[in-house]
Amino acid sequence: MLADNGILTTDTVRLGVTARDKADAIDQCGAVLVEVGAVDLPYVAAMHERERTVSTFVGQGTAIPHGSAAARQHVRRTAVAVLQFPHGVDWDGDHVSICVAIAADGDEHSHLLSTLATMLLDERRITELRHARDAASVISSFLPQDVRSDTRPSVSRSRVPPWTGSRSAGTADSACLPHLSR
Repeated sequence: MLADNGILTTDTVRLGVTARDKADAIDQCGAVLVEVGAVDLPYVAAMHERERTVSTFVGQGTAIPHGSAAARQHVRRTAVAVLQFPHGVDWDGDHVSICVAIAADGDEHSHLLSTLATMLLDERRITELRHARDAASVISSFLPQDVRSDTRPSVSRSRVPPWTGSRSAGTADSACLPHLSR
């Protein structure tokens, strides 16, 4: 993992996108992870396989598409992609407007998935993500409340926790998700 690359960056945020259905939404999530070099193309198929096995819908209009354990061989680095679907996507009868796709290797996967699932239960955070108009706002919604700044895009470097996985530590270019080491 490249310590200087963020887990969630402005490069992995897509706002105002549309999808025909759940499969299309998962394809788009996977395409972002492939585009930023976090995964190899077979990981996208594994994301679909995971979805067939168990739904990645976590409630409040959010889903966390990710690959199966076997697919970790196709992960190059840990990354998170956030896609906002304002018109929603039918997710087997549930309405999803935010997809937070993850790719993580080894033990990072379970920890990152758990952290995101907990964060995405916060109604305020989901509302922010649904109404975000720029990537900096999305990034900021993943920062702890005590680190957030109303004067986006920057956050005081001295107030960013040491576990920040950031491309440019202390700015809204990266989320304050745990940066896990191998």
